Amino acid sequence: MGGSRSSLTLTIRPASASDAGRLAELRWEFRSGRAPPAESREAFLARCAEWMHDRLTSAQWRCWVALRADAIVGHVWVRLIEKIPNPATEPEWHAYITNLYVEPAARGGTGGALMDATIAWCAAQDIDAVFLWPTNQSRTLYMRKGFNSTPDIMAQRRPPDA
Repeated sequence: MGGSRSSLTLTIRPASASDAGRLAELRWEFRSGRAPPAESREAFLARCAEWMHDRLTSAQWRCWVALRADAIVGHVWVRLIEKIPNPATEPEWHAYITNLYVEPAARGGTGGALMDATIAWCAAQDIDAVFLWPTNQSRTLYMRKGFNSTPDIMAQRRPPDA
């Protein structure tokens, strides 16, 4: 069948533990070009797939995948962070969005669709605050989805050479 990959129907669905191997491959693709890998691809994929499988069967992590022609081409992860109980009427969960990645050939709306699914899920869970650390390249996507820089959150990063 002719046509470009981007013309194929996009499906967003929750990830399952059986997706862990493919998700680990995408994680390698996403991160291995940023710095020299500290382990072989095979060792990383085994370690990462096991980690992802375990998290996908836990209550604290969620992941959504983007599919084109039944192939996973992107994903986004969310970690729930429980707050200490509050006597006031205030939601008692935060959500940390991480690892949004879409294969280059599938970009052009796929990341936005993944974010829409994630944000809708967070709203349905009555999450107090959703936060993330954007890259320079992803900042405009997150701003289009209603994220902004805020003085409410402070962070301390480990120095690169520590």
